Amino acid sequence: MDKKIENDGKLEVSLIFPAYNEAENLERAVKEVIQALEGVTRSYEIIIAEDGSTDGTDKIASELMRKNASVIHIHSDKRLGRGRALKNAACKARGEIVVYMDVDLATDLRQLKALVNSVKEGYDFATGSRMLPESRVGRSLSRRIASKWYNFMVRTLLDSKVRDHQCGFKSCKRESLLQILEEVTAIHWFWDTELLVRASRKGYRIKEIPVEWKGGEKTKVNLLRDSLVMGSQVLKLRWKLRNQGLPDET
Repeated sequence: MDKKIENDGKLEVSLIFPAYNEAENLERAVKEVIQALEGVTRSYEIIIAEDGSTDGTDKIASELMRKNASVIHIHSDKRLGRGRALKNAACKARGEIVVYMDVDLATDLRQLKALVNSVKEGYDFATGSRMLPESRVGRSLSRRIASKWYNFMVRTLLDSKVRDHQCGFKSCKRESLLQILEEVTAIHWFWDTELLVRASRKGYRIKEIPVEWKGGEKTKVNLLRDSLVMGSQVLKLRWKLRNQGLPDET
């Protein structure tokens, strides 16, 4: 029996990597997150939600699963989008706590313990926040401005109290996540925002934790294009929530 699986077959943490064309980063990310998890939890699994990659990420993920019993590779022949890949993986996760993060490891893994412990302490959701005074963030001025403007728009139009909706470093109580998962319909980057907004409006407890975050030179985010798309999705979600009659936050 793998030492990371408890006697009753349950796991404490399921960590999900959404992975699209991450051949350069995946093996290193898995190795580093295994080392980090060893000091955080008694039992875990790592799920690679590989999303129709064309650069050999699928082969690397399969090899990692073959070598390590704690690694699971979920493959899609076609691109689903980051949101759908995360959703599929979350449905298959066995851990009491579901964590997900980006393969580039932009957030320092020293914050992983605080992310997991927040759920252990009773929060339903926890998210890294680059907007907290204690956080240390390295990125360009243009991206700082865009991020602040986006989060201001979400807070204003969607009545959210969360400061940073898009940091790809989150944990969830599995039971709470599954209760709202089907309501989250975004298929790509907006998935993170919709998840937190819907969780907040339903009264789930959310904790933001300070992080050390550094953006990489290579990014899949197109600042102008994605800002326009995300802005339109904020407006669409506002319309959906009003028509669904969900209560505003108190």
